Amino acid sequence: MNVVVYSTNSCPWCVKAKEYLDSLKVAYESVNVSENRDAAAEIVQKTRQRGVPVVKVGERYIVGFDQSAIDSALRDADLI
Repeated sequence: MNVVVYSTNSCPWCVKAKEYLDSLKVAYESVNVSENRDAAAEIVQKTRQRGVPVVKVGERYIVGFDQSAIDSALRDADLI
């Protein structure tokens, strides 16, 4: 899968990121970093930050719900 959303259960911006991808009809894998410590370590290693959501499109990581950055990454990956 080209798109992964790293999130937690208590993150309202994670919900917004997922709802946004749903509205675009973009398929994604949802990874709960509260339950998956390996995934949590991966995003810290790749982004040098601990915040969620992190939206990964291809090899591009977007920290936070940054709609314009998500759109740009999705366009670059020919997903929208």
